[in-house]
Amino acid sequence: MKPAKTRQILKTPDHWEEIPWGDFYREALQQHLQPYLGKLYGFHLLKIGALSAAIDTDECPVSHQFTVSPGGLPGGVAGNEMRLPFLSKSIDVCFLAHSLSWSQDPHQMLREADRVLIDDGWIILTGFNPFSLLGAGKLLPWLHRRLPWSGRMFSQGRMIDWLSILNYEIICRESFQVVPWRRNGGEIITAHLPVLGCINLLIARKRTYPLTPNRSALSAGRSRLRTAVNVTRQCSEIKSQDTDK
Repeated sequence: MKPAKTRQILKTPDHWEEIPWGDFYREALQQHLQPYLGKLYGFHLLKIGALSAAIDTDECPVSHQFTVSPGGLPGGVAGNEMRLPFLSKSIDVCFLAHSLSWSQDPHQMLREADRVLIDDGWIILTGFNPFSLLGAGKLLPWLHRRLPWSGRMFSQGRMIDWLSILNYEIICRESFQVVPWRRNGGEIITAHLPVLGCINLLIARKRTYPLTPNRSALSAGRSRLRTAVNVTRQCSEIKSQDTDK
């Protein structure tokens, strides 16, 4: 398995239209994301990257939705995606649509998203599936420098491992197929062979378990210790009396 961090300079597409059949991918992603948007809540939804900004999330009840990207988009924030210009635990939902695919250090990007997320906040990850027909194009040397094969493709299991290390609970995991010859196509593969779907969708929730002392357990432990000390003291006194006799 190749390491996640790379020294290769990756050119992130600014629009879905730069990717062949990019409009199909964007529309399919919006369609599969819609049933879950209404279940998210909070005050701030952060979209990381230009591709995330192009996804319609109007169905989400989170009122303040904005984007951070290196160049800065209209109505968004110009900032480094690896060093987000926000306070820790200040964002309710982080949306990374294919953001990891063109990141030189996806671990750092995830750590930054985790840093700014509140406890029990939501994270949405999408990316191309390396085990799909689209991912098979990676084996062809003349496609390496063309979109979308110029980006990284991480399996769903690998991204779940990353989220598990950061203590996230997986709420939704989907893979669905998009076919280039038909808009909103690929339902048969999606229904019967989802593992071969070209796009992975993960929705997870940040779980934080506070280290709060259990007072009842502490008091019970003290009482047992006190009893043990008394028994030891009584045994010592009886032994001392026997010695005197």
